[in-house]
Amino acid sequence: MALDWQRYWWQPGFVVALLSIGVPYWLIPYSKLNLPDGVLGIGLAFLFVATVLARIYSGRSLFRVIAVLGSVVPAVVMLRVAADVARDPTSHNLWPFELVIALIVGAAVTVGGALLGSAGLWLSGRAATPRK
Repeated sequence: MALDWQRYWWQPGFVVALLSIGVPYWLIPYSKLNLPDGVLGIGLAFLFVATVLARIYSGRSLFRVIAVLGSVVPAVVMLRVAADVARDPTSHNLWPFELVIALIVGAAVTVGGALLGSAGLWLSGRAATPRK
């Protein structure tokens, strides 16, 4: 059974990027945790590639691809915050700042990937009216 990119355009890339960024980040001990260094690595390359592919094959708009896949890094950070706060409510007192840093990192990667995907669409002549 082939994957229907028009319907499930974001799920494969989101899950792969979430796990490839999240697993190394979640394994860092809380005492050694540092943002953005904790999320930097090969996982961001997976997010970049997922964004390029989603932009090319989904038919979705540039903004939608950036908004959906750009939320991967903040999701990774918020999962860590939720797990740590469940164990120790006094940890992550500055979680809003962690979230802002994660948003900036995620946006930087996905904007670049979505623009590269848009360039690929334009060069291939498939740049048509985006779907909602």
